[in-house]
Amino acid sequence: MNSIKEKQEEIIEEFSAFDDWMDRYQLLIDLGSEQEPLDEQYKTDSNLIEGCQSRVWLQADFVDGKVEFRAESDALIVKGIVSLLVKVYSGHTPQEILDNEPYFVEAIGLREHLSPTRSNGLVAMIKQMRLYALAFKTKMQ
Repeated sequence: MNSIKEKQEEIIEEFSAFDDWMDRYQLLIDLGSEQEPLDEQYKTDSNLIEGCQSRVWLQADFVDGKVEFRAESDALIVKGIVSLLVKVYSGHTPQEILDNEPYFVEAIGLREHLSPTRSNGLVAMIKQMRLYALAFKTKMQ
C-alpha cells in the first residue's frame, strides 16, 4: 500500500495536469461521483461533520490496527474533496494519520479556491479524521 505521502503526491500530480480551475472543479466532481455511496445506516446525525455548509457524513472503523474511512456529501464538489481525504488517510494507522498533515490541499491550491464556508468545512473534515485517529490510538494503548 502507498504511504500517505505517496498518495498526496499522486493527487498533486493529477491536479497539476489542469491549469484552469474550472477543470479542477470538474475533476473534484468526477472524483466525488466515482466514490462508493455511503450506506444509509451511516447517514446519522452522529456522523455529520459540524461546521460544513453542506451535509457531510464521515464513518470511521478500526480494522486490524488501521483506520478505514468512508464518507459522503450531498454537494458534488464537497463529495470530491472528502473523497480525496478518504483516499489519503483510509487504511493507515492512527499514528500515520496524526503524523501527516494534508499538505496536498495547499499544493493543489484548493484552500484558496474554496469559499470561506467550504474552506471551514474542509478544516472540519480534517479535524474530525484526526480526532477519530486520536480516539483509536488511545484505545490501543
